[in-house]
Amino acid sequence: MQCNISRNAKRGTLRGMHYQAAPYAEAKYVSCIRGSIYDVIIDLRPDSPAFCDHFACELRAEDHSHLFIPEGCAHGFQALEDGSEVFYQMMACYHPGAARGVRWDDPAFAIPWPIPDPVMSPRDAGYPDFAGVQARQTVPEGADDRNR
Repeated sequence: MQCNISRNAKRGTLRGMHYQAAPYAEAKYVSCIRGSIYDVIIDLRPDSPAFCDHFACELRAEDHSHLFIPEGCAHGFQALEDGSEVFYQMMACYHPGAARGVRWDDPAFAIPWPIPDPVMSPRDAGYPDFAGVQARQTVPEGADDRNR
């Protein structure tokens, strides 16, 4: 449905933790096409046995490794090398009004990021702590049906 590329000039750049609220939740297929990243998924599906658990792995361009991120999961990554690039394939179109995020260093998830003091955008650095109600949040019908 939609493809994006994330270019990360500096080692330590951290992007995330992003997700789309229902009914605009999106599954993603992610690959590192240059350099390497530490990729993280947080399960925010309330009915999942893995609710609030995270999964992390390293994706390297030289390995041609990929990761599938199901709907209802937050996603983020940290560049492990200067110039790392990430290619995303999304199963749904982006809806700005449905964009959500949770704090990258929230103790509720205890993610062991490999590089301390990450380089981050103000938006990503400013996401709130997780609250179970946030994962269940939906976008009112017709509130945002624009595509990026």
